[in-house]
Amino acid sequence: MDGRKKDRFSVFPVGAVKRSSKETFIEVVDSCGEALLGLEGFSHIVVLCWLHQNDTPERRETLRVHPRNNPENPLTGVFATRSPLRPNPVALYTCKILRIEGCRIFIDKIDAFDGTPVIDIKPCITALDFAADIKIPDWARRQREED
Repeated sequence: MDGRKKDRFSVFPVGAVKRSSKETFIEVVDSCGEALLGLEGFSHIVVLCWLHQNDTPERRETLRVHPRNNPENPLTGVFATRSPLRPNPVALYTCKILRIEGCRIFIDKIDAFDGTPVIDIKPCITALDFAADIKIPDWARRQREED
């Protein structure tokens, strides 16, 4: 992990995930509100979050896990999983935009806690974000069928 100590980057939240019993939205900070211009033309967004509740030195050192915390799944490197335990606890989500009101992007769902920092938002563009010939291992296929 020596490479991590040589180069550092500054990342700051552009918003946060907000959840209530009725709605889920991303509250964009006022200073980034102008960045929402034109987003209403898209149906989906890609949201990058900082998994702040998993950000500890010990968890950043975890490089192999049983996916979905299921010991029946093979021990797998975190770069081959969606585990929140990773060298940089960044999560990636694709969310459907329900509506935009001011600095709030109302979305259908997201697997993130209330208050999770959002570090970037990008429009979902089919040609850039999806491959036609995606291959996944059996354990991931089984999990998707269970979801």
